[in-house]
Amino acid sequence: MKRIIGLLTVTLLLAGCTGNNGIINTDNTDNGKTSKAPEETEEKTEDVVEEISLITEDDVFTEGSTEQLVNPAYPLPETYEPEDLEYVDLLSTQDTYLRSEANAALRELFEAASDEGLELYAVSGYRSYVTQEGLYNNYVNQHGQEEADRFSAKPGTSEHQTGLVMDVSSESAYFGLSESFEETPEGEFVKNNAHKYGFIVRYLEGKEDITGYMYEPWHIRYLGKELAHDVYDSGLTYEEYIESNDISITPVSEVE
Repeated sequence: MKRIIGLLTVTLLLAGCTGNNGIINTDNTDNGKTSKAPEETEEKTEDVVEEISLITEDDVFTEGSTEQLVNPAYPLPETYEPEDLEYVDLLSTQDTYLRSEANAALRELFEAASDEGLELYAVSGYRSYVTQEGLYNNYVNQHGQEEADRFSAKPGTSEHQTGLVMDVSSESAYFGLSESFEETPEGEFVKNNAHKYGFIVRYLEGKEDITGYMYEPWHIRYLGKELAHDVYDSGLTYEEYIESNDISITPVSEVE
């Protein structure tokens, strides 16, 4: 009987000295008392949300990319012409062309407007370097270079050469391209909905010193739905949005 009690006592002592890992704790530094193993605590880990940029330097500076930046600081070469241009088979004031992806998106935008009882018209899409050169020189002759530079791009610096841009209008705007388009139902629709189909109003009001051009509510640039939506939500010009993603670009104000 004494042997059984002795074994039981040893067993209890051993059980009281083991930690969570079953190892005997022999630390007797606490006034000769056996220290207790620390209680296991749950570590709370915070979820780290990593923001993934929708654009990269390669996207912005690669010729022919959907996200390519084209402005007075970043011109296209005279020889550049997209390989996937398609005829725009929509209501239009003249024959015009767009790259395949942008053309399909423009159709979606026009159909959405039609569902709201509105009719948009395609006015001007792809322009070659030579075409832009002729337009620009005519504007300079009519208005002088300083004024022409506010609304017409020098050859090579026009987004129209990318094949990703369409100037749009409506009958209510007399099929013209003017700031009054914003005040029409069609202009309001474009302003509030173009991003849903991959387009942004490229030249925003009050941002001429950043974009290089006056406010153009009719000029929509295709970027793809996800990126266009993000740019729209930011309220920034495309130049500002690019810089907000830690991509350094030359300001148009520094271009002579």
